[in-house]
Amino acid sequence: MSGGTMTAPDGGPRCPWGLSTEDYLAYHDTEWGRPVHGDDALFERLCLEAFQSGLSWLTILRRREGFRSAFAGFKISAVADFTDADQDRLLADAGIIRNRAKIEATLANAKVLAGWRDGELDELIWSHAPDPVGRPVPHTVQDVPAVTPESTALAKDLKKCGLRFVGPTTAYALMQACGLVDDHLADCVARGGGASGSAS
Repeated sequence: MSGGTMTAPDGGPRCPWGLSTEDYLAYHDTEWGRPVHGDDALFERLCLEAFQSGLSWLTILRRREGFRSAFAGFKISAVADFTDADQDRLLADAGIIRNRAKIEATLANAKVLAGWRDGELDELIWSHAPDPVGRPVPHTVQDVPAVTPESTALAKDLKKCGLRFVGPTTAYALMQACGLVDDHLADCVARGGGASGSAS
């Protein structure tokens, strides 16, 4: 079927995007769609999805270690303490995406989240996970949405809390990446590793 799974070098079926590069294959097989918990871990994913806006995810994936180094491992309390000098350092760092608006949003978001209680970001994000029961299983890439009512609601709640660069599309990409939904195609060998479990 057009847009369906493709056969990987190991003979197993994969989502087509996962076969375009070795970086994507490793990310597809071991991370994407698997549950992520913890405020700092989710802050990292939220930041990286924001930096990805308008770019290829591969661009971000290949710079992820650079991002982690530049942003103190995305530890919220550490990033919240960044100064103007840190912002200047980030704008000069070729290991990340040097977009002023996205950098400023990351630092501002950390300052907001530093005032939250432990686990609050995790609870807020995961409260928007849809019930997997009855959720359509994608058979082709065309079946995978870019925005859902849940991602729209998540973006609205995050913005209401003062967070920036968190539109509905970015929120849905976060939901996919962190396992709130399992958008691996029906025949993909990685399907079922996410929060929604296997489905027929």
